[in-house]
Amino acid sequence: MSFTLSELPYKQEALEPYISAKTLDFHYNKHHKGYLDKLNTLVKDKDYEHMGLEELIKKVHNNGEKVAIFNNAAQVWNHTFYWHSMKNNGGGKPTEGSEIIKKIKDDLGGFEKFIETFSEYGVNQFGSGWVWLVLENNKLKITKTPNADLPLTHNQIPLVTMDVWEHAYYLDCQNRRIDYIKVFLDHLINWDFAEKNLKQAI
Repeated sequence: MSFTLSELPYKQEALEPYISAKTLDFHYNKHHKGYLDKLNTLVKDKDYEHMGLEELIKKVHNNGEKVAIFNNAAQVWNHTFYWHSMKNNGGGKPTEGSEIIKKIKDDLGGFEKFIETFSEYGVNQFGSGWVWLVLENNKLKITKTPNADLPLTHNQIPLVTMDVWEHAYYLDCQNRRIDYIKVFLDHLINWDFAEKNLKQAI
């Protein structure tokens, strides 16, 4: 197979009690792997099979005949990025003096404003999608994308993401997306990952 399932950066129980091992098992082994298996079926014996994942995503974006390939490829990429956007003992405020907290203060109006806007975007994303902290024209920006869409197709550099598809939280929080968003920000968001991505971009 051309594309392979990336390993989780932690054990499936590592994010408990905030995200249960059962949720992570379903999310990773059913949903993420499902997108990957479908992608490999779609690209089998085609030139796309030999491309890198990001190259493939950009190649088929906005191609009406390749929507299924884009959706599955983008969801494979999004989920891999999402796993790294969380960590055990994550959440809270970035380290004082870090590049990411400086940029949050300069570009987004401070950390409390970041929390407010990021949460609002998560709550107000209609249906399925993602909330992102990105770098655009050397400025931080909070954005949201529907379904499988992602910053790579909008000339943005993703720093961290939150999955707001229902399968990310329904087993733990039922329909209370706001509870999941609070848990993500208070206990899971991986600021070290965001810092690393920011430093690589600037």
